[in-house]
Amino acid sequence: MSNEALVTRLRDLLGKGAVLTDSDVTASYARDMMPLAPSGTPLAVVLPSDVEQVQAVVKACAEAKVPIVPRGAGSGLSGAANAIDGCVTLSLTKLNEIVEIDPGNRLAVVQPGVVNLDFRNAVEKHGLFYPPDPSSYDWCTIGGNLSTNAGGLCCVKYGVTTDSVLGLEVVLADGSLLKTGRRTVKGVAGYDLARLFVGSEGTLGVITQATVQLKPLPQAPATLVAGFSTTEAAGEAVARVVREGLVPSLLEIMDASSIKASEAYLKTDLGAGSDCQALLLGQSDAGGEVARRELAALERICVDCGADLAYTTEDLEEGRMLLQARRVVLTALETYGLWLTDDVCVPRTRIAELIRGCEKISAEVGLRIAVVGHAGDGNMHPTIVYQPDDPDEFERAQRAFDEILEVGLSLGGTVTGEHGVGKIKREWLAREIGPVGLRVHQQIKRALDPENLFNPGSMFSMT
Repeated sequence: MSNEALVTRLRDLLGKGAVLTDSDVTASYARDMMPLAPSGTPLAVVLPSDVEQVQAVVKACAEAKVPIVPRGAGSGLSGAANAIDGCVTLSLTKLNEIVEIDPGNRLAVVQPGVVNLDFRNAVEKHGLFYPPDPSSYDWCTIGGNLSTNAGGLCCVKYGVTTDSVLGLEVVLADGSLLKTGRRTVKGVAGYDLARLFVGSEGTLGVITQATVQLKPLPQAPATLVAGFSTTEAAGEAVARVVREGLVPSLLEIMDASSIKASEAYLKTDLGAGSDCQALLLGQSDAGGEVARRELAALERICVDCGADLAYTTEDLEEGRMLLQARRVVLTALETYGLWLTDDVCVPRTRIAELIRGCEKISAEVGLRIAVVGHAGDGNMHPTIVYQPDDPDEFERAQRAFDEILEVGLSLGGTVTGEHGVGKIKREWLAREIGPVGLRVHQQIKRALDPENLFNPGSMFSMT
């Protein structure tokens, strides 16, 4: 089947308006938010409106031997949804129905095109809570979150996306529909295929529906902020929190560079002082006296570890204001140039070493590097700022990106905690998992997608 014939068939299957071929339009679907990741030009972008149309698209592309790149909102930071030349980009944004909310069993059934924040707001009306909260939660979609196993600020207590998944429906490479998982709290029948597809970045199939478990709606959070004159003191506070068994709903860290950027952007003083090298932000959503005890314990640990500032508040608006300093870091850094954010996760006892490593790399490459991250689980986001019109700065930014990954691995960490591998960390994945691990990945891919139809070249090479 020729490319022209495939486009004609897709229009017959989906309708003319659901198959986009104008290059100016398809260009907006060609890549995500990661500037380093390569991207190509898709043959077409298709927008199916139901699972049957997804199956039809997959069958047509398989017959034509044209690769498929599944795509959500494009908020990713690894290039996992980036087009390759001649592919069909399969956008799931029209599959945007919340199929069911079951308060009695604390679960919901949702399609991949539903925006994360919309879903959270919908279940909140039932007194329930969907925990995964990526920073782009106000526009990223559930399908993209599933495909990359997205995390967020509350992972320290509630885990990442896979920890909320009970089951999936997935269109396989032959167009058949696989139903995985369960609706029960417990279930060990067969392989845990749902967890295999979560985080597979569209390389094994197209997720068309998910059954997810929900939590009781937490109480309004109480907030702690603590400033430290040394990074090591902040790192020791995090380690003490873990050792003493505290599980706050949020525990974030900001280094000196990110603190300064946020203060300048917000035009406010966080009260940390001019010599503050690290800021910890913690929250408890337990409510009432339990939350007060949790924050008191966090405050005690921070003071014992040498915090120059330790302040707690139960005022919701004040807590939001304090947390805003963490949330606006990337936007604040845009005032200095384009940013390139990394995503390494290290043991929580080695966070300070990673930050120090990033400071050394910053000095070596001559570029600003700001580090923020989820201290509660060790997932750090060193962010490199560079001038996009300066090829030398871009090259140094690329070098810094790789050197940060090197430091992360050397500290016993992983090259990605929540953004995924995509098309920028394939070699690093191979290095982290080793030849046997890579071989097993390839064998699973061949078993489920023998013609390498789905997102070829993403995550790892098949050769």
